[in-house]
Amino acid sequence: MKKEMSSFDVRSIATELSALEGAHMDKIFQWGAGNVLFRINVQGEGKKDLFFKDKKWLYSPAAKPETPIQPTSFATYLRKYLDNARIGKVRQIGFDRVVEIELLKADSEYKLIFEIFGGGNVLLVKDGIIDTCLIQKTMRDRKVRPKEPYIWPQPRFNPIESTEDDFVKAFKESEADCVRTLATAVNLGGQYAEEVCKRTGVDKSLPAPEVPDDMLSKMYAQVKDIVNHVIDVPETTAYLKDGKIEDFAPIRMTSHDDLESKGFGSMSEAIDALVKQMKDEEEEAYVDPEVEKLNRRIAKQEETVQEYRERCEELKRKAEALYTDYQNVTQLLEVLKEQSQKLTWEKLREGAMKIPYVKDIDPSKNLVTGVFGEETVTLDYTKGLDANASDIYQQSKDIGEKGKHAEDALNESRAELAKKEKGIAKQKAAMAGKAQPTKQFWFERFKWFFTSEGKLVIAGRDAHTNDGVVKKHLKEKDLYCHTDIHGAPSTIIKDGASASNQELREACQFATAQSKGWVGAVSEGSAYWVYPDQVSKTPNPGEFVPRGAFIIRGKRNYEYHLPLELIVGEIEYQGTRKVMCGPASCFKDCERYFVIRPAKNKNRISGEMAKRFAVPEEEISRILPPGESEIVREVWPKEEAEE
Repeated sequence: MKKEMSSFDVRSIATELSALEGAHMDKIFQWGAGNVLFRINVQGEGKKDLFFKDKKWLYSPAAKPETPIQPTSFATYLRKYLDNARIGKVRQIGFDRVVEIELLKADSEYKLIFEIFGGGNVLLVKDGIIDTCLIQKTMRDRKVRPKEPYIWPQPRFNPIESTEDDFVKAFKESEADCVRTLATAVNLGGQYAEEVCKRTGVDKSLPAPEVPDDMLSKMYAQVKDIVNHVIDVPETTAYLKDGKIEDFAPIRMTSHDDLESKGFGSMSEAIDALVKQMKDEEEEAYVDPEVEKLNRRIAKQEETVQEYRERCEELKRKAEALYTDYQNVTQLLEVLKEQSQKLTWEKLREGAMKIPYVKDIDPSKNLVTGVFGEETVTLDYTKGLDANASDIYQQSKDIGEKGKHAEDALNESRAELAKKEKGIAKQKAAMAGKAQPTKQFWFERFKWFFTSEGKLVIAGRDAHTNDGVVKKHLKEKDLYCHTDIHGAPSTIIKDGASASNQELREACQFATAQSKGWVGAVSEGSAYWVYPDQVSKTPNPGEFVPRGAFIIRGKRNYEYHLPLELIVGEIEYQGTRKVMCGPASCFKDCERYFVIRPAKNKNRISGEMAKRFAVPEEEISRILPPGESEIVREVWPKEEAEE
């Protein structure tokens, strides 16, 4: 499986990221050993993410990864200096695995540098000096720490800019074989070195100086062909084995003809797919520490129980063997008991060892060991056969009791493990079924909906966003809507100057529904719309305008008998699914929706709707009007409802 990005991958990503030029930096997150996420505001497209994962994968993920609530000191520092910074040029440095992003502020200019080699790093550089960095380290040729000059990594052979003479010289001066020379001296890396050898048919083990000149020309032509495809017509392709990604590249690789191929729309999509695959494999391979501890305990207990069983059976066989060889055992015990009272230990031992079936004797302990009925048994020769057999049976019984206790403990451990694994399985199932958020857009910081003809309407959530929605987003061609009810939000129809009468009524209905009229559970209300030059923050003499409020001067264009009823349904915006809350006329083609009205009693409808729409509950609760709501009607395909 691919372990890191190649220089060609980095070039492809740098080209993709150039689409962010002109966008503005938003929030920055950092967690773990080397995960850094940059949220970026792209005009007209909402928020996009730039993710540097594990200090070795730089890409734009399809969905925002889970980020920590509390920012680290590194993230806080970057937020302080890069908030709202405009993104300038994005480029790869030389042909190294380094990406540089210019960040422009009104009073300063920064360079955000991603080093995707040597363990990886993120650096913020200003005027050639390192301002901060994710990882501090000292190397032979440079120091990477704040207040030190930023020194670029030593430049290496650049196959993009090199000439054929440069290429030939690298081969003539090399002491390695062909494939290693391509990988190191020509700076292609192993993956593309193999590709060039495969395309040209050169023996990769051939010493580099021995490669013929005509073959060097062919190899150089292939290198340039690869370079041109990566830069001009990239074809991001993943190569799979048994359905899993083994490798990917921004070109078609003939060296992977034995693998299944799958095309991706961008390098970010390919990296995202590989990262998800690695995460799934890690989750499959992950063993909970408590489960691992229990497994070790169970293995030890199973071993102990087995030992007790085997010892118990062995003792029973020994006792039974005494009766099988009754005559020899009886004679031996009688002779030894009698002679032990007459002879010294040495003489007794000397005589006993002459008996064929005696293996050992210990006169100091009155013990003799012999083979009886194919079993080796140790006996007390001061006792008779029955007494010895009884002792052995008792030992077997005692060990059997210990074995039973050990087995009980084993069963308890197994039950504990089963309970633990069941809990983990439930947790995994819950996580697998956890609703994923839909793509987020810039307007979701406000209340919002799209009119029946596709115009965006946004409204403040509170006094702070009421100010922001007017000051930042009310433009010359927009219209302003409001209702006379206290606590109503400032509402804007983007491009409202060209809005139809129906769209104006929809916006006014929305402004009324998002007011305290919904909290009061009234059945209908009225609202008005005005032009941007009628909205002012400047009060009349002797008056005060609180935060979030505005002065309206001139004629107000009212819409009356606006029903306090809204629809929560699915729409498609910029190719992605969203759940929207707005007037009924905005959902003409919607097949799955709920009709809601104000309620006086608590109803947790957000949870119910979130399950049906398969989105997080927070995504539903954020679009609902203030106060309580109830579902008065539901429209849902029967097939899905039955499922």
